[in-house]
Amino acid sequence: MIVYLNGGFIPFEKAFISPDDRGFMLGDGVYEVIRWDTGKFFKMDEHIERFERSLKALRIDFPGTAAIPSVAKRLVAENGLGEKHAKFYIQVTRGAAARCHTFPPEGTVPTVYACAHEFRPRMKETETGIAAITVPDIRWSRCDIKAVTLLPNILAQQRAVEAGAGEAIFVRDGFVTEGSQSNVFAAFGGTVRTAPDSNYILPGITRDTVMDLCGTLGVPLEPRAFSEEEVRKADELFIVGTTTEVTPVVTLDGRPVGRGTPGPIARKLLTALRAVMA
Repeated sequence: MIVYLNGGFIPFEKAFISPDDRGFMLGDGVYEVIRWDTGKFFKMDEHIERFERSLKALRIDFPGTAAIPSVAKRLVAENGLGEKHAKFYIQVTRGAAARCHTFPPEGTVPTVYACAHEFRPRMKETETGIAAITVPDIRWSRCDIKAVTLLPNILAQQRAVEAGAGEAIFVRDGFVTEGSQSNVFAAFGGTVRTAPDSNYILPGITRDTVMDLCGTLGVPLEPRAFSEEEVRKADELFIVGTTTEVTPVVTLDGRPVGRGTPGPIARKLLTALRAVMA
């Protein structure tokens, strides 16, 4: 596999970073994941804009975002992914420097790593739905930054796997925020609701697309949070994301959601989303 590291395209086995890299030592970095579907990237510009916001929020000076599209396309080509489903990953850390809880000396060069992998769309899960569990949202209060520090998400997702579920849904102060690796939507009486933009959720690119599709399809939408108590009474519950697309949640904490089967709104939005991605 060919990867990109600090300005060069090299074999994966020759890619090394310093043990003093702040991403490795301190989780001091940001990342982005962009989907490739047999010929094009999905919402590349929007992903780059979000990446730039995350860099700015962490005050990482990285002027190279304009080169991301060309790096991504070359990695897809170099790894023979042109006619496949793939995901492009890019990560920028504050660079290598002596471990310290303040920023490194001025002039420290950021570490830039990117790669592209094949992935298989979750066809079965989107058709049959998944189980999910709720977990307390113990993350920091800047979840809108796509930082590499994902330990609470990892612990939550591991709890889901151990419970036989496909996703863990965070609850903060009694209200649903998002999933460990997705955004969360629920339908109540034909109206779709999702937590509004705030520092407690990541503004998902697929989330924004699904919200736009609600308008296109005439599905009533309210960007309004719903409580843990409310979600247990929802007619439909579904998660959305770069690789999850629109995936219905048919059981929550072992109890059926609605009729316990994928609902019509989720199915309609999934069909529309795949048409946009095609």
